[in-house]
Amino acid sequence: QVQLVESGGGLVHTGGSLRLSCAASGSIFTIYTMGWYRQAPGKQRELVAHITSGGSTNYADSVKGRFTISRDNAKNTVYLQMNSLTPEDTAVYYCNAEVTTFQAILPSNYWGQGTQVTVSS
Repeated sequence: QVQLVESGGGLVHTGGSLRLSCAASGSIFTIYTMGWYRQAPGKQRELVAHITSGGSTNYADSVKGRFTISRDNAKNTVYLQMNSLTPEDTAVYYCNAEVTTFQAILPSNYWGQGTQVTVSS
């Protein structure tokens, strides 16, 4: 099994910054793409950013230029640096990883439990 544990959420004022972390652990053989999604109240979960094992990144238009995703493959950890936060960024942020384990050849998607980010005006 694989566990993803997020940390770093919290309450911040408009214009502030937060850094989210997500550490993967368990019976991991390979981690492919890692990413961050978010879900605001009454809205669908949406992709924020993802990063491949080779370091290629992709961002939602709404966060380009403000958020930066990175990963430390040695630590099986992905980060999301969020700057210039606005109330529209308020949501539960979920970590996602595409992982193969020692028990399964094909990759599966795993999710963290979510961390709340609240931006006050």
